[in-house]
Order: sequence, then C-alpha cells, then structure tokens
Amino acid sequence: MAERLNDKVALVTGAASGIGLATVKSLLETGAKVVMADRDEAALERLTGEFGENAIPQVTDLLDPASCAAMVPEALEKTGRIDILHCNAGTYIGGDLTETDPATIDRMLNLNVNAVMKNVHAVIPHMSERGSGDIIVTCSVAGHFPVPWEPVYSGSKWAITCFVQTMRRQLNKQGIRVGQVSPGPVISALLADWPEENLRKARESGSLIEPEEVADAVMYMLTRPRNVTIRDMIVLPTNFDI
Repeated sequence: MAERLNDKVALVTGAASGIGLATVKSLLETGAKVVMADRDEAALERLTGEFGENAIPQVTDLLDPASCAAMVPEALEKTGRIDILHCNAGTYIGGDLTETDPATIDRMLNLNVNAVMKNVHAVIPHMSERGSGDIIVTCSVAGHFPVPWEPVYSGSKWAITCFVQTMRRQLNKQGIRVGQVSPGPVISALLADWPEENLRKARESGSLIEPEEVADAVMYMLTRPRNVTIRDMIVLPTNFDI
C-alpha cells in the first residue's frame, strides 16, 4: 500500500531541470515540502515562484566545496528537518577515453561521485538522530553494464551503485532507507553530450524516456511502507538495446 508524503520535507539536487524537476513536481503534488537545490539561481527563482511556498530555493554549486558543504545545513536551517534526500545532480561524458581530458574527467567524477558521497555524509547525522529517512540516488543503467561508448560515465555510475548498496546495509538498522533509480537514456540536457550517431539512432528507434517516467519510479520507492526498501529500480525505454 502506498503512503502519502504529506508534511515530509525533501531535498533534491539538480532540481531545476530534467529528472530533478520532474521529481520536485511529483513530491509537491503529494503534499511534501521541497528544497530545490541547483546552481541555476534564475531558474530556481522562476520555478519556486510558480510552485508556491512549499518549494524552497537553495542555490548550491556542488562543484564548489564550500557550497557543497553548506547545502544540508542551509536546508535544515530553512526547514528544520530533511526526511528525503534525492541526490540527482550529475553530468555526462561520452566517447572514447582518449577523446576527453583530465579536467573534464575530474569535473564529472566530482559531481557524479564525490558530491553524492559528501551529501549523504552530511545528512546521515540528522536522519540517524531522528531514526528515519530516505536517501535516493539517481544512478544509471550504465552502472550495471560496461557501456563501451561512455567508459568514464559508466565508471562513475558503477561507483555509485557500489556506494548506494553499501550504505543501504550500513543504515538500514537506523531507520534510513537507501536506494537508487537507474534509468536508461532520458530526454534531458545530459544527452547533449551523446555521440550524435547514437543520439540519432535512439530517437529514431524510440529508445528514450521522459524525466517524468523516472520520477514515477522515485515516487514508488518513497511511498512504500517503511518495512519495504526498493534497493534499485532500472527504468528502460522498451526499445533500448542493452
């Protein structure tokens, strides 16, 4: 039986677009209050103005160490508690390893892996003290399959799969559920860096899904009874060939 999220407080990263934005909308529809964390201040101002008082802007640059470290404390100062943390922000590198550069690799790993670990680290004391909480991380099907055209991205998502599943075991006795959602290709800004030929083929074959379809999976995970943990949901376009 699904549980509503009335009066819950969620913190969502990468909240101003894509999967993050779709999840924010779904959370608000269930009655939750949502802290929208994103580096795009203009987008946050516009969106929170549209969504009303239950949408709270949080300007955070997860690639800036000070801003990243301040995110959870600032959210707690604004709301008093965090029931749900959705670590969703991420970036993408496609193509052969030799086609990228060390600085780009560092940026992606810092956002896709390091920031996630830091955000989870920051929220654990609060959730542990309260004896309850949900942590959901946006991973990828690339975290389950060694995708040859995106080795850096795939490597980052394999790291996240390991991290999420080890943290689930560490925290499940403290009333904190930890899981991940692993979508296939989603129509979002991340696809701008896909190899053009792969993107063309995906569009032609119907091998893409909408952010809202991933948000539906996140909401399913969050609305299970507390004795149930969904450790991972792989959400694929029907025609995606992996």
